[in-house]
Amino acid sequence: KLFVEDVYKKLHQMAVEGGKDSQERKLEAMADLLKEVDPLSAKYIVRIPVGKLRLGFSDATILDALSLMKVGDKSARKTIEGAYNVLSDIGKIAQQVKSHSFEHLAREHAVPGIPVRTSLSERLPTAEKIIEKVGPKVAVEPKYDGFRTQVHVWGAGKVREVRLFSRNHENVTPMFPEIIEAAKKLPIEDGIFDGEAIGFDPETKRFVLFQQTVQRKRKHDVESKSQQIPLKVFVFDVLYLNGEDVIARPFSERRKLLEEVLGKSVGTIMLTRQLVIEKSGELKSAFDEYIKEGLEGVMAKKLDAPYAAGGRGFHWVKYKKHTEGEVFDTIDCVLMGAYRGRGKRAGFGVGGFLLGVPGKDGKYYSISNLGTGLSDAQFRTMNKVVEKLKTENKPEEYFVGGTRTPDVWVSPKVVLEVLADEITSSPRHTSKYSLRFPRLIKVREDKNPDQATTVHEVETLYGMQAK
Repeated sequence: KLFVEDVYKKLHQMAVEGGKDSQERKLEAMADLLKEVDPLSAKYIVRIPVGKLRLGFSDATILDALSLMKVGDKSARKTIEGAYNVLSDIGKIAQQVKSHSFEHLAREHAVPGIPVRTSLSERLPTAEKIIEKVGPKVAVEPKYDGFRTQVHVWGAGKVREVRLFSRNHENVTPMFPEIIEAAKKLPIEDGIFDGEAIGFDPETKRFVLFQQTVQRKRKHDVESKSQQIPLKVFVFDVLYLNGEDVIARPFSERRKLLEEVLGKSVGTIMLTRQLVIEKSGELKSAFDEYIKEGLEGVMAKKLDAPYAAGGRGFHWVKYKKHTEGEVFDTIDCVLMGAYRGRGKRAGFGVGGFLLGVPGKDGKYYSISNLGTGLSDAQFRTMNKVVEKLKTENKPEEYFVGGTRTPDVWVSPKVVLEVLADEITSSPRHTSKYSLRFPRLIKVREDKNPDQATTVHEVETLYGMQAK
């Protein structure tokens, strides 16, 4: 009979196994382990090495459980979450909670090699509102349509190490050899940088579309793609530098540190441009200039704010391109289910989708049906996604009201970026809102469902358009 500790030790031994024929030894060890457990245990053990547990609950639930274990209620959640935000290894945090005091936990800091939970932005409808909320002086930077990248560097000489993490904390290091080489040459002892990676066409000297940039997130044919679609990383923040966690420092100070390290860099890793402005007209001018360059808009940032690891707030405000008659921003929705195709779409397998958004309670609430904005190829691709993620029953975390029941339910894994003409109140959808004339912009392969637009954010967007 195996205990949890026994399984942990066996998996840990596989993880540290190295040298000649190590792959074969790991496979043999895993096969031996699976022979010792029942089928249900084996189902979950095999998911651990690939990092896809799909347990039906999030890290947030585990944080609540750790607080209950330590003090008997959820009062310690904030302290535990604070440590988790800068050291986003839930296993390590659980170990710390079990073994140490809260004072020790509160002293946890960022460590190169372990991803920090990313800071997220809020929205405001006008430049005037942004100056009022973020000012009096505001740092304005271009908003790139790429994918969030956290660059970690440590060590020296032959043992110089680089790790690259996505916004989901996925280790994507092997996918981007040009970023690795550039990071190794940075004039620092160690550091953690937050930035956006975006494809750049060296012939036209323009940034490529997100759909082209995201092609770089692959495990095969990496070198060839790096030649076809070279990346540039625009760094806009620093979280750790030369042995010091700088998350709590004001943004103005962190920016100066960045300028010292990257101020003259024009290669693969570059410093994001920045203007410090005081008037709404200056913000609008910057916005117009960035739109002409093919960018998404601007990010307005509070100069005296710390880096809000794992938090969303008005320390950062995004102001994106939109047109008359459209919602102020796109909405990232979670794919909840699909409807079988009829007529011409019968050949695709699927003909429409049910979308939802997450609430504060970790549940997903319906907000819209989607059937436009997809090409024939996208319908076929989405059919493959649905077939892969379909479930026999509606997931317990889904709350769906009077809308038509999907022919197929899917697990909450896929995020779709949607643009709509209007957000309307709706008694039919459980989010209490609906999207008028929604169309698909793109699949957000860089986002997890818990990073989708929330019910609260939809409510905010609804209020913004009313004004």
